[in-house]
Amino acid sequence: MRYPKKTVRLLCVHGPNLNLLGVREPGIYGSKTLAELNREIRSYAASRGVECRFYQSNHEGRIIDFIHRHFREADGMVINPGALTHTSYSLRDAISGTALPTVEVHLSDIHKRESFRRISVIMPVCIKQISGYGEKSYLKGIDVLVERLKKTSG
Repeated sequence: MRYPKKTVRLLCVHGPNLNLLGVREPGIYGSKTLAELNREIRSYAASRGVECRFYQSNHEGRIIDFIHRHFREADGMVINPGALTHTSYSLRDAISGTALPTVEVHLSDIHKRESFRRISVIMPVCIKQISGYGEKSYLKGIDVLVERLKKTSG
């Protein structure tokens, strides 16, 4: 007897200032708006059998509340913490505390930018960090999570 494949459910979280995509420094972050980026992610995810629940906030506590509220419904998370990457121990603790497999992503290559951007307090509680591929960073993050979930559920 064959059982239907379980749909993989991911949280896709965008941190501070990502609501300004398409306006904010397009030479660094690209010209797509957040809505366009989410449509691309949703389409790609669907092609992989993945459903995404999107969230963006400029407020650290709201991002943490979202993770706490929805982690039990998700199999993993792709998160672009924005500048919280470098400073937010409370976001790090939310990721660690939920034990949700998480991939940290960034549109720009944070390792080739200002020195303060090269340090991530989030990365040690994630299964991988992907940066520098523009919107494809998110797609690569989905791939990493799908492969990881296949290994752990098989």
